[in-house]
Amino acid sequence: MNAPTTPPRKRDGEATRQRLLRAALDLYTTVGFRGTTTPAIASRAGVAEGTIYRHFTSKEHLLNEVYRSAQKWATGLLKEIEEQEKAARASERLQRVARRFLEAAERDPAALRMLLYNPAEKSLDDKSREAAREFRDGLQQMVASGKSDGLVRPGPADLWASAWLSLIALAAEKVASREWPPDHPHLQLLIDSAWDAVSAKPIAPDTAAVPSA
Repeated sequence: MNAPTTPPRKRDGEATRQRLLRAALDLYTTVGFRGTTTPAIASRAGVAEGTIYRHFTSKEHLLNEVYRSAQKWATGLLKEIEEQEKAARASERLQRVARRFLEAAERDPAALRMLLYNPAEKSLDDKSREAAREFRDGLQQMVASGKSDGLVRPGPADLWASAWLSLIALAAEKVASREWPPDHPHLQLLIDSAWDAVSAKPIAPDTAAVPSA
């Protein structure tokens, strides 16, 4: 008895949907959301503009799909590293995350840019906002674990997570834009700087001369 197969029409429909998602992802992360039109998405995907509306209600719908996918990928990556590196320090786990982001920036620049994309809040639906929160919460928890070990400076973990991510985003964009190759020595400098920005450092004693009485 032969195994059931997916009907050709359904396969073709899914392939078209994926081409539209890919086209939207590429355009949103280069031209920008506002600058991207549905005719441009359709042209890039190789379909008629009306085909978009067989799969998506609007270009906002497309934005939410690609944005949510990027956030879920990053959340899954954090969970994977947390599971594999339970005994590692926060600095080591964050370095693993950074390196995986840079690998993604080389492999698929648009997807990595979408992860770091900051669309207008009104463009995001509830599921997308929740996906973004899950990623940020996961990163904050990784940073907070360093705080509990005395490795991260005092202060809110969300602040330090944002500071760390901003420097890693700079490194990722250098790779995504092909300005730096993945083995460029400055990338490790940026990764180290991201950790230095959040790590606890002993306060140097005041060495200024004290006037004698």
